[in-house]
Amino acid sequence: MEKYERVRAVIAQLLEDSPLVSQEVIDDVHHLMSVGEEGLAFHTMCSWIYEDELPITSVYYQRLVTAAQEVGESSSVDRLDELIID
Repeated sequence: MEKYERVRAVIAQLLEDSPLVSQEVIDDVHHLMSVGEEGLAFHTMCSWIYEDELPITSVYYQRLVTAAQEVGESSSVDRLDELIID
C-alpha cells in the first residue's frame, strides 16, 4: 500500500472512531481527503475535537500522535492531551 493510501486509511479510521458528531465537520474532513488534502483533513479533525472540547481516550490520543507524525501535522495534536478522560 502506498503511503498516500495508508495515510488516507488511517485518517478515515480515526475520523470514524472520533468523538465528532457534527455531520458538517465530518463531511468537511471527507471532502478534504477526497481532493488530496489529507494533512488539512487531519488538522481540521483535530481542531474540531479541541474546539468542541470532546473527550478522548489515551489510546485514541496516541493514535492521533502517531498519525500526526506520519502526516507531517505534529502541531495538530498540540494540547489534545488536555482532553484525555482516562
